[in-house]
Amino acid sequence: MSILSVVIPAYNEGAMLHKTANVVSTILEENNIDYEIVFVNDGSKDRTLEILKELAKEDDRVVYLSFSKNFGKEAAMYAGFCNA
Repeated sequence: MSILSVVIPAYNEGAMLHKTANVVSTILEENNIDYEIVFVNDGSKDRTLEILKELAKEDDRVVYLSFSKNFGKEAAMYAGFCNA
């Protein structure tokens, strides 16, 4: 079985994470695509990590990685691809 892995870097995106996860999930479900959403917290200083933990607890198709500090979008994408 293959699934689509959607990798999303996040730096101080706490306010948009629920909406992002919902929109991506809705589009993929409407098209009958098996998927996972891999969020990468890139050292956020807001509630991003806390919210990602909530999302992952609510939906097993949502996974997350978390950096201890900001390494940049490219590093976050690479980490997400390596863990997809």
